[in-house]
Amino acid sequence: MRLPSPRPRSLAGQLFAMQVVLVAAVVAGCAFFAYASGSAQARETATRQARAVAVSVADSPSVREAIRTPDPSAVLQPYAEAARRDTGIAFVTIMDPHRVRWTHPHTDRIGETFLGHTARALRGETFSETYTGTLGPSIRVVTPVRDGGRIVGLVSAGITVERVSTQVRAQLGALGLAAGAALALGGIGTYVINARLRRHTHGMNAAELSRLHDYHEATLHAVREGLLMLDGQRRIALINDAGRELLGLAPGTVGRRVAELDLPTPLTGALLASEERVDEVHLTADRVIVVNTRPVVGGERSGTVVTLRDHTELQALSGELDSERGFTQALRSQAHEAANRLHTVVSLIELDRAEEAVGFATAELELAQALTDRVVGAVAEPVLAALLLGKAAQANERGVELVLADDSLIDDGVLPASLPQRDLVTVLGNLIDNAVDAASEGVSDPPGAADGSVPAQRASSPHRPARARVTVTALAGDGELLLRVADNGTGVDPADAEEVFRRGWSTHGAGRGIGLALVQQAAHRNGGAVTLERGPDGGAEFTVRLPLPEGGGARKGRAT
Repeated sequence: MRLPSPRPRSLAGQLFAMQVVLVAAVVAGCAFFAYASGSAQARETATRQARAVAVSVADSPSVREAIRTPDPSAVLQPYAEAARRDTGIAFVTIMDPHRVRWTHPHTDRIGETFLGHTARALRGETFSETYTGTLGPSIRVVTPVRDGGRIVGLVSAGITVERVSTQVRAQLGALGLAAGAALALGGIGTYVINARLRRHTHGMNAAELSRLHDYHEATLHAVREGLLMLDGQRRIALINDAGRELLGLAPGTVGRRVAELDLPTPLTGALLASEERVDEVHLTADRVIVVNTRPVVGGERSGTVVTLRDHTELQALSGELDSERGFTQALRSQAHEAANRLHTVVSLIELDRAEEAVGFATAELELAQALTDRVVGAVAEPVLAALLLGKAAQANERGVELVLADDSLIDDGVLPASLPQRDLVTVLGNLIDNAVDAASEGVSDPPGAADGSVPAQRASSPHRPARARVTVTALAGDGELLLRVADNGTGVDPADAEEVFRRGWSTHGAGRGIGLALVQQAAHRNGGAVTLERGPDGGAEFTVRLPLPEGGGARKGRAT
């Protein structure tokens, strides 16, 4: 049976063990250095003390006078012992130049030969050495005694090595206590720090943390949703590639405050909000994004986690679906009207009124065919041509005449392949829808007109056109594509000229007001611009200009 291998020690545990060893090594090193330094200092202190005693005794006049007497020991022995006791050293030995002792701590040693070196002292030097004498190893100083110009004696003063070692051991005890206390404090501090590290690393070891980091990096780059993390100061702590792309941010934004990123005001407010935001739709310069935010609870500082989803294509598809739904309704209405017209033609034939039946049938066909020929002849782009015909049918159902301006012309192959058809549908479709709404409301009495509940701007219009009309201009030339839509409605208040392009602005209540924002976004995405002016018929006139690259890959028009 194979036993499972033990789990590697956590990163905090490894650091704790390493730090304990390091602290112990540092404390031991400091203790050894202090011991060596203290020992050297103690020996140096002993040498200085012995030197001071020896020189003082050698320079004493009474010593020179005693040496001249027939029995120097009688005077010098009491003097030397008094000096030894007063200074606390081990011995003071006074001898003649031939090393015969005149004094010694043990009186029976008086008269014997001094154990040690004296040659340098006989040459007039004062020197120190460590030598083993009758009292054991000692640190001693030997200096000459001068009487006039002659050396008449020698003085040796010393301290035993045992006494120096005793002093060092006393100091070492205090040093050991200090080292132990330092080691204990270092261990406690290391334990506290590593306990905190263990909490932050959740007990994982280095390999697990490395693997988690690799997964983290791979996930950030692989996920297609934008991910943004803000710290407690509302600075970007983390952002992935998709997040930078959706927000249009350059690399190097980590650490910057959200308020400094030059994002749209509503989007900045959503990112800075302290409360949770769920599936909020916001517009940037190029995209429609869905924003979700969630505050971070716990940790040292609270922050926010933000997810971003690209809603641009979905919004465009939704607009196309609305257009298709409108086309379907228009076709249903036309089918119903066609059935009515067919019944009328049949009835006229049954009444033997064939000429009137032919005239009634061909009149509608001529009008429809004339519009089709006009659109197809002027606009070679099949998507735009189909959009114009479909919108004309929708407008007709609402009592609005859709007219293609005489100067409209888009030749085959003029529009580049880099100009998305979906953006063309977004721009022209939304502009026509808004114009049809404005024109139909501007010429017909809306509900409530009789009781004065009509908006003041419309109710006070002094002139009402006989037929609601929307004029579309589609022209490609001089390096740009011009799409202009004008209506003969009540127009836009000049005070609202900038607000109409803001998401959510609408005169039709909640749930509207994104069409013109999408128009501006699509124009900006393709390097163009959209403007609003007062039209020739008194209504609003929106103009979109998109640059057309010269020599770019052209998109084929209708098949020939």
